[in-house]
Amino acid sequence: MIVTISKDELYKRLGDIQNIADKKTTIPILSNFLLEVSREKSTVYATDLEMAIREPIEIAEIEKSGVVCMPAKKLFEIAREVAGDIHIDGEDVNWMKMKSGKSSYRIAGLNPDEYPHWPSLEEKVGFAIEPEKLIDMLDRTIYCAGENDPRYALNGVLFHVLGRQKKIVLAGTDGHRLSVVYSDMEMDTDVEEIKAILPRKAVMELRRLLSGQQGAVRFEIAKNHIRFLLGDKEFLTKLIEGTYPNYEQVIPVNNDKSVLIDREELIKTLRRVSVIGREKSRVVRVELEQGQMNVFATDPEMGEAQDGLKVEFEGEAISLGFNSRYVLDAVSSMKSQNVVMELLDTLTPTLLTEEGNKDYKCVLMPMRI
Repeated sequence: MIVTISKDELYKRLGDIQNIADKKTTIPILSNFLLEVSREKSTVYATDLEMAIREPIEIAEIEKSGVVCMPAKKLFEIAREVAGDIHIDGEDVNWMKMKSGKSSYRIAGLNPDEYPHWPSLEEKVGFAIEPEKLIDMLDRTIYCAGENDPRYALNGVLFHVLGRQKKIVLAGTDGHRLSVVYSDMEMDTDVEEIKAILPRKAVMELRRLLSGQQGAVRFEIAKNHIRFLLGDKEFLTKLIEGTYPNYEQVIPVNNDKSVLIDREELIKTLRRVSVIGREKSRVVRVELEQGQMNVFATDPEMGEAQDGLKVEFEGEAISLGFNSRYVLDAVSSMKSQNVVMELLDTLTPTLLTEEGNKDYKCVLMPMRI
């Protein structure tokens, strides 16, 4: 292969694959990417065996078509630093010659035939959703997904397609908190129900790739994979095997105490008080009485903090413990001026929603204090 590529084009395309071409892998070839050049279409492709991305790349000049396997990080750094177009001579797949202006490089490559193939999807079902809607749903669930949880299914976000209702539900939980967001979704399939658990890392990468996306996002769910078509890019990830918890059973329906709270004031109050909270538990005590919420934090080594804010609450006084970060994550992901906190007692899960919006629900487990 002998080609010339614009510095900016190569830099842009390699930037998209940096999080997928695994730098710390024990399999050396996975820190590389494939550059496939033909006169019909040229692409870059990278995988870490869990995720994969493929997108077209514009070649300024093709002297000879071909395929090379090159180190992703080094090529990205070269494209960032050089001054002009990059000429690549890959006649020897083990050693690539590169030249840009007065700079020249000789880079070790690997046999492209040994690079993992793009997975094929069988018995897939396709859907389409607006990128803004998908971004919003991801932002409202990813923060609840578990990290390194032994219950492997919790280390991801559930995509739950309800065909009859023409709805999609995303859910995230780490066992201590839950976020669920519902949305309508047009679909031209008669599928009744599909559940797919996307790994947390893949969801974060998908969220990054969605930035600036124009036009509907099409995605296809197969038995073991899900593929997203993002304009001219293809992003694919393996699904987590296992059974996701029944999120509907976790959402409390009998909480009879309701508190209306100014969202921004709650965020400010929690931030001020949690400065003193214990680093590990981040526990704060919330005391509710008529028209008032008082928040306390105590650390035997640091001291105490107290703050409060006006709320709309009528009922018997109640005191609960919460992880302040969990509450902050939940209310920070909301957009309404006021949030509604629904309680039953000191041990029953607490429900947080936006005022006037039942399509986004956050459930928090109180802490013993």
